[in-house]
Amino acid sequence: MDTLAFIPSPSAGEIHLGPVPLRGYALCIIVGVFFAVWLAGRRWVARGGQEHTVADIAVWAVPFGLVGGRLYHVITDYQLYFGDGRNWVDAFRVWDGGLGIWGAVALGAVGAWIGCRRRGIPLPAFADAVAPGLAFAQAIGRWGNWFNQELFGRATDLPWAVRIDPENRPVDSPDLATYHPTFLYESLWCAGAALLVIWADRRFRLGHGRAFALYVALYTTGRFWIEYMRVDDAHEVWGMRLNNWTSIVVFLGAVAYFVISQRRRPGREEVVEPNAPDGAERAGDREDGDEDRGEGAEGGEQGDEPAAGKGAVPDGDAATGKDADADADPDADPDADDPAGTGSGRGATKKL
Repeated sequence: MDTLAFIPSPSAGEIHLGPVPLRGYALCIIVGVFFAVWLAGRRWVARGGQEHTVADIAVWAVPFGLVGGRLYHVITDYQLYFGDGRNWVDAFRVWDGGLGIWGAVALGAVGAWIGCRRRGIPLPAFADAVAPGLAFAQAIGRWGNWFNQELFGRATDLPWAVRIDPENRPVDSPDLATYHPTFLYESLWCAGAALLVIWADRRFRLGHGRAFALYVALYTTGRFWIEYMRVDDAHEVWGMRLNNWTSIVVFLGAVAYFVISQRRRPGREEVVEPNAPDGAERAGDREDGDEDRGEGAEGGEQGDEPAAGKGAVPDGDAATGKDADADADPDADPDADDPAGTGSGRGATKKL
């Protein structure tokens, strides 16, 4: 099969930073994780959360996610590590590739739940903030498969085909050099899903875990058709790859959660962090009619000045907080008309 144009594969699966070798697969995972934490942090602050909350919870979620992803891969592809001619120690060689997204999300959610519990944060609200970042992390991480020359699709002569070295080609097609770059398809799909979640979250003010459910539904839809193109060995159930069945089940669960949550708890919840060291902030302080600032909206216009009424400063000496009529009777008790001790004047600092 002659292909006039194709995507070349790296000559080596590692990058050398001086004398230090860095596996390309690991580099993609690391970059994806850092980008996800950065974006999730911006979204969390925009929703009223504290600045360092996402990083603190990531300390729990990321290790749990990596372990879960590796466990899922080893369990579903156990024949690669256990049996005749196999070395079970290879199951720990994460840098050689092999992370299952289903296990990563499942066990990563457990770690996130632990972190959220420690800070008194509702997990669905946190999941909504991190959803686009997770999709972008997947988009970046998929390029690790390009470095390892793995998880490609069927042979093709399309101009965007990826060239695979002979030692990494399927045993039934050793003479075919170019294949569908399924890693690229999934990377683009995940990036598009992330952008769609960001748009939908701004447009419809998704809350209570619905932004995360939308991300899951979008990802499983793409994973279903991309999985059909792959030629790597995989377990099949009733004539279909296991990951396809998993995609169907998870997709249905995400859609069901989205619909039920929308009916029971419409709108977006107030994000409260009672255990945060800097105090709690609430995204719900904004009026319902205001546009959601979303990500990166620090430079927007300030809201209108508060109208007279609740929270307005009475006429008079604004610097001291005294009422304009306070001088009419200098002997009057400043707290006479304020039994709660909350009024302006000298009694306003009463301690309870």
